[in-house]
Amino acid sequence: MSKSVSMSSSAGIKDLIQNSRLVFLLFYIDTGSPAYGVYEDISNALSVPNFISFAKVNVLEHNELGAEYQITKTPTFIYFNNGKLVEKVHGDDPRQLNSLVKKFQADAEKFIKDGGAKPGASSASNWLGAELPRGYGDVTSQIELQRCELLNVDSEAGGVRVLFEASKPSALSGGKGTSKDWVESDTDEQLMLFMPFQSVLKLHTLQITSLPPQDDDDDEAPMRPRTIKLFSNKPHNLGFDEAEDMAATQTIELSDKDWSAEGTANVPLRYVKFQNVTSLVMFIVDGDGDSEKVRLDRLRLIGEAGEKREMGKLEKIGDGAE
Repeated sequence: MSKSVSMSSSAGIKDLIQNSRLVFLLFYIDTGSPAYGVYEDISNALSVPNFISFAKVNVLEHNELGAEYQITKTPTFIYFNNGKLVEKVHGDDPRQLNSLVKKFQADAEKFIKDGGAKPGASSASNWLGAELPRGYGDVTSQIELQRCELLNVDSEAGGVRVLFEASKPSALSGGKGTSKDWVESDTDEQLMLFMPFQSVLKLHTLQITSLPPQDDDDDEAPMRPRTIKLFSNKPHNLGFDEAEDMAATQTIELSDKDWSAEGTANVPLRYVKFQNVTSLVMFIVDGDGDSEKVRLDRLRLIGEAGEKREMGKLEKIGDGAE
């Protein structure tokens, strides 16, 4: 899910600028522009709620905002630091955009390093299924959503991005949950999820939320996961047969006692085996019943974020500008 927020009013933009330390605005028309893709990558990598904010305005839908901010070309990027305009870049110029991105990224990382905010830190708007272990934070935001891959997923439920949404699962807000903000397996109970990271992570805990409907008479109702195999530092997703035969970094066996009353399992990881993690494959081998489907509502990764990895798309733009 994109970390940038679509804006529709002048008051909303001004409020964001006043209440966030760093703000990166995008005024655009074409979502297919390479520059738009770069902006989404940056927002996913650096966004910290209430501190480092990203917002975008479709000038075709809100031309009055384009006029107010004197947008003469699209895309246009505007950077605000502590309420003051730092730089404004017009048009789809790779050199100018790359320069602005590097300046914003340097300021954001300095702000984080100085203790102003922590990447992936939970805020009032971020739902967690369980308390954080002392000394560790929610590092789910370090997942590269564009490169995630989920195999054997039922297309009638939600996609892979819903697993990492910051919001409370709809099944906890309104009973059955009608917004499809969960995933289910398709042809059998197995799921295979590949998660690459933007930073090198130290992982401490995996939080898994699963909220299948409570209907004892429905044999087709999805199940909670039971056996889970984790594989660290794989360059790509695994095949099901391959994962069955491969030694896992850790194998998890969940039982009823592991799930909280609200449906979250707080799974401690073998910390020594998850010290320098650049990717994680999660293989759900089977569920806790006789159904042929498994359901997942949310996943949270708890730990520490280390050195940031290079974002491929930014590097390509930098190379192309020479």
